[in-house]
Amino acid sequence: MEHGTTAGETPGERAGGGTTGQGAAAGRIPLAVAVVDAAGLVSHWSTGARRLFGVDREQAVGSPAADLLPVSGALPEEPRQDEEPGEGGAPLGPELGSSLDSRLPYPRAGRARLHDVDRMMRTRLDVLWWAYPLVGPGPERLLVLAADAAAVLPGEEEEAGERIAPAFALHTDFPGAEDLARELPQILPSMSVGESTRIVSQVLELGYPVLEFSQHDRVPVTPDWGVPRRVERKARKQRAAEAAAAGLPHQRTAAEVAEDAEDLEYAAVRERLEFLNEVSGRIGSSLDLSRTIVEVSRAVVPRFTDVAGTYLREQVVAGEGFPEGVPDERTMWHRVAVEHTDEPGRWDDVVPVGESMPFPAHTPFFQCMTTGDPVLVPRISEQMGNAIASQFEKRDIRPLINNRSMLVVPLKARNVVLGFMILLRHAERVEFNDMDRVTGAELAARAGLVLDNARMYTYQESVAETLQDSMLPHIEPRMSGCEIATRYLPGTLLGRVGGDWFDSVKLPGSRTALVVGDVMGHGLNSAAMMGQLRTAVQTMAALDLPPAQLLRNLDDLAQRLGEHYLATCLYAVYDPIEGELSIANAGHIPPVLVRAEDGRSELLELPTGAPIGVGGVPFETVRVPVSPGDRLVMCTDGLVEMRGEDIGVGLAALCESAAHPAASMDDACDTIIRSLASRGARKDDVALLMARLSGVRGQDVARWRLPAEPREAGRARRAVREQLAAWGLSTLSESAELMVGELVANAVVHSPSGSLELRLVRSGTLLCEVEDDDHTLPTLLNAGPADEFGRGLRVVSTLARQWGTSRTSTGKTVWFELSLPRRRTR
Repeated sequence: MEHGTTAGETPGERAGGGTTGQGAAAGRIPLAVAVVDAAGLVSHWSTGARRLFGVDREQAVGSPAADLLPVSGALPEEPRQDEEPGEGGAPLGPELGSSLDSRLPYPRAGRARLHDVDRMMRTRLDVLWWAYPLVGPGPERLLVLAADAAAVLPGEEEEAGERIAPAFALHTDFPGAEDLARELPQILPSMSVGESTRIVSQVLELGYPVLEFSQHDRVPVTPDWGVPRRVERKARKQRAAEAAAAGLPHQRTAAEVAEDAEDLEYAAVRERLEFLNEVSGRIGSSLDLSRTIVEVSRAVVPRFTDVAGTYLREQVVAGEGFPEGVPDERTMWHRVAVEHTDEPGRWDDVVPVGESMPFPAHTPFFQCMTTGDPVLVPRISEQMGNAIASQFEKRDIRPLINNRSMLVVPLKARNVVLGFMILLRHAERVEFNDMDRVTGAELAARAGLVLDNARMYTYQESVAETLQDSMLPHIEPRMSGCEIATRYLPGTLLGRVGGDWFDSVKLPGSRTALVVGDVMGHGLNSAAMMGQLRTAVQTMAALDLPPAQLLRNLDDLAQRLGEHYLATCLYAVYDPIEGELSIANAGHIPPVLVRAEDGRSELLELPTGAPIGVGGVPFETVRVPVSPGDRLVMCTDGLVEMRGEDIGVGLAALCESAAHPAASMDDACDTIIRSLASRGARKDDVALLMARLSGVRGQDVARWRLPAEPREAGRARRAVREQLAAWGLSTLSESAELMVGELVANAVVHSPSGSLELRLVRSGTLLCEVEDDDHTLPTLLNAGPADEFGRGLRVVSTLARQWGTSRTSTGKTVWFELSLPRRRTR
């Protein structure tokens, strides 16, 4: 007989849409279920198996399956004349062993007959069977389903019964497939939810058991626990009623007592399965760790317990990596939740949430956390209560725990204990038992998985934020002649790392370079590319390259790094003294300039250029005159681009929101973010840089052209002293004169053309620059007592607020800054 579906069948035919009217009813039959381990021993034996084969569960579990399961490869013939009764259709025997040895690569099904079955007082038993190979971490290796063929078509002729054959088909081939999948776990004997779920998923994948009446007439086998039990229960009640009517005492048989016990056990198991399924649906709705903890605690109170306290390892709470090693007496446990049915506030002072503490070895908590197994304490004795209370110093916890039933369950993931839950029941409530221990362990396993998912998300989010923060610059809010405000928003909660960036670079001549870029793509790869490109821009900006030349060099670098390095970039240089912006664009959206004079905003018309990494496309520098108070807004397309909407709409909204007056630069940025965020959900990263171009007045700039002669150092000191006095900054004169003398003297020595320039700029700080035509940058030296050179820059480094060097197109500039004295207020 072929397995699976027959070629040419329609779904309706596979689902029992044939002409056999009794087929649909026949599909609902009592099933015998047995599970066999790798050693060939029965590990699970259902009530249906006891009914079909007449062997009690206690006798079957642990026995060789070959002695119990009457499964053969084909329906045997009648016994030969020289054959002893019982030999035909013998139990599976060697076939079972070979199936296990070869791991039975595909499911098998068939029929078998037992003859002279004396233990069940039957002379003949015709069995339909299905065998499934099992894989997974558990010991189970074979699942066998069996049914009495006589129960399929009762009362039919033997010839009709012979046409019935077991087979397999995808469970999705049948109407109501979801109902069948939900009922299938009920046929398994007493197993944990995790084991039964694993086995059921394999059954559904290998093929749902079906009854085949003909090539085109099949029905799915639906487990029927309730019908036989209801029939038997009804018969027992009828016999008891007849006995009572006749005035005769009704003596309950051992079978009736066993049936009632099994009914109660089944009801209890079903109730716990429903509880676990309900809990599973209530937890894990969020990847937020704190919310998940609350969900787990509230899911078990009050239905399963009266008090639930949750403790997690400090590494988990802190969002650090996965905790390693077995916990010990020094491990700190953080109390993250306490849920209870007692009067409000009763637990808050004694066991406040947020407290961290270790647990000594003599406590059940330590036993749970080190073994990873649940610990059941039917009643907390006075002695144990005292031992537990000793951990809480001056707080007396004994009235809250003494004489209560306690269950401690571990919260594990990947065989590592992340935490544990302490479950307590009131003294008047029934104690925790072994079945509660199993239920609690299963509950904790599910909760542990959910908590680990939340922990991993929290950890990855923390890593992403740290990485992004490390790659984005911390820009000074005030540069020479301008104020700067920035914002960065990640695209989604699940992807907090992106390729958008902004930057500012201090340039010679009180100028400032402003940069916004966007690496194409998302995630760590884009962030890594962004970090490389941003570093390259910083380096090339320090060379004082014109904007177009800088983008040209960046494009060449991206092509050398790899074909996947694609990015857009906008690079602007602001000269506050000249009142001019020099801008070049590499495929980026244009900036917005808000004029201070009339509040009008406009998109600057720039040559678009090609993205960085494309190659072969020239870049152009555009010069734009600006006035003091004008604002420049640069951003990435994530702020203005919406799915299904033309980007021009977003750019118009950006212009409008940028023109709104604001009390500060930060308020202006927030106004733009709020305005454009109201247009719809945003999925891309956003980098926003806004600069108020304050400018530097002509009277705040002084410059001198000096010949490269040694006596010019003294002249430079006098000029600086006089200018600072005119600006009312005489308190800075001594330090400024000393450093200017050192820089000018150094330039005189190294200038090949014999010409240099000295500049003083008053704007937020006092900036002093000395420029010459030598391209060699000076470095700090460790000068010894007898060394003639090497002390000048050491003096500058000690006295200056900041100092630095940078190359220019004609040579180099060495500069330093001094903080302006605070103005006195009355």
